[in-house]
Amino acid sequence: PRWTGEAEAGFRARAKAGALEMLDRVQISDPRRVAERYPHQLSGGMQQRVSIAMALARNPALLILDEPTTGLDVTVEAEVLDLVEKLRREFSTSILFISHNLAIVARICERVGVLYAGRLIEQGPTAAIFDTPRHPYTVGLLRCLPRGGRVKSQGPLDTIPGLPPAPGALLGGCTFAERCLLADDRCHAEEPPLFDLDGRHSRCYYHEKTADMPRSVAGEFEASPVIEDAAPILKASNLSKTFSFSGHRLHALRDVSFDLRSGETLGLVGESGSGKTTLARTLLGLTAPDDSSRFEFEGHALAPRARERSLDDVKAIQIVFQNPDSALNRSHTVRRLVGRAIGRLARATGAERSRRLMELMNAVRLADRYLGARPRQLSGGLKQRVAIARAFAGDPRIVVCDEPTSALDVSVQAAILNLLASLQARHRVSYILISHDLGVVRYLSDRIAVLYLGRLMQIGRADRVFEGPHHPYTEALRRASPTLEGDPAESLPAIAGQPPDLARPIAGCAFAPRCAYAMAICTRDDPQMRASGARHLVACFHDGPLTGNTPAGATRR
Repeated sequence: PRWTGEAEAGFRARAKAGALEMLDRVQISDPRRVAERYPHQLSGGMQQRVSIAMALARNPALLILDEPTTGLDVTVEAEVLDLVEKLRREFSTSILFISHNLAIVARICERVGVLYAGRLIEQGPTAAIFDTPRHPYTVGLLRCLPRGGRVKSQGPLDTIPGLPPAPGALLGGCTFAERCLLADDRCHAEEPPLFDLDGRHSRCYYHEKTADMPRSVAGEFEASPVIEDAAPILKASNLSKTFSFSGHRLHALRDVSFDLRSGETLGLVGESGSGKTTLARTLLGLTAPDDSSRFEFEGHALAPRARERSLDDVKAIQIVFQNPDSALNRSHTVRRLVGRAIGRLARATGAERSRRLMELMNAVRLADRYLGARPRQLSGGLKQRVAIARAFAGDPRIVVCDEPTSALDVSVQAAILNLLASLQARHRVSYILISHDLGVVRYLSDRIAVLYLGRLMQIGRADRVFEGPHHPYTEALRRASPTLEGDPAESLPAIAGQPPDLARPIAGCAFAPRCAYAMAICTRDDPQMRASGARHLVACFHDGPLTGNTPAGATRR
């Protein structure tokens, strides 16, 4: 029946009230203001909260969360996970949680199912699956992670040999047999049943031998030590970037200074909006910094814009993007994608171009048969290898790696990290690694820079930053990052509050409104960088270990 104006108005009012109630229940501050915004005006964490509110609007019995935290920084990730757990109890909703982040799965799930090539190969209680896996594939996944503070100087990460079977492939035996280090003729001939192992299940004939499964490492390398007293190949001085819009001045970067040595990896960490990508874009010349900024590369000034740089400078600084799907032209073959970069950057033609192409394919361990393939025909890991090959086409001195493994599962992630470490050892290339995954950052980085609201809070050797954080923000990031070593029952502490608006800078330390150690001076004066050991700088008034207890003169926030 046709509605009257009064009935329609009543319906819209109830719908709006219900929407505001749901936004409030997913812990969105000021729901009325957020409800009037478009998705592109919200942060990644806010977008995810809105998506969860939409899914819960009809009070579902089952909520499917498909990679709900991929691309989110660790503090927003902790908030989203805490929200999911709270809503699960409040709505009595069952949750099917899909993720390749095993540390998150270990914390949020009571039971785990492991899929491979469309088959459920293992399932059971979470603690049992992670402590004593009973399928070789599960064992392989857990071994791929850079656990226990592992770093590249300790050697390559474990990998899973081979590739998954193509979708629709007809397999006579176990789907994992071609890649399994325990497989024999029986595994190739007969598919194993799902064995019942006292409350858990495994689709493997040799489920009792998984603890003794040999290790697998694809490729070997020996990380070359960084020469500490060598002259840096890159120096950034007072790097700043200010954007102007709607009458506001937004300070995306504020007086950031750092250097980079040959063969060194500098990890950049911080929440979304901290300025990591802006820093990378200014280094590449894609975004011009403010006039006060200076880049010096191999002893000479680096022009602020890429179009003003010499060919040598352009090919010396390259990038591997987070998403190879959008970085690679889908209509071009691998041969053309990499070959075009060789032609433009190395100025190679004919036989020399073909020789260089094959060298790059071998370097990134891509078989010749992929030369005629297009990106849509490749897996995520293979596409990322193509992107890396293209970045190395001009023998770069510096490569910016912008979340190079965030969209990859842990087995492919390990292979890509090994590849990057191997290329670095072979070519003495330097990396600037941007990532929200602190395990990845720790494995590949020699030094780490911590950014917050465009300001450099701490920079120093990776072991000093991770094992003895001297800035409250660094400590908060570390504690909010999930690991398999932590207690799954212990909640991840998210950082209180939200970052201030960049268009409305505050007095004093930018982190003071959210800092548990803030003192009166923190809200008045902006802390300057101070030395805390060799090549270790911290911008903080608090001087001492961060124990979690509030220091004298501080106020808990």
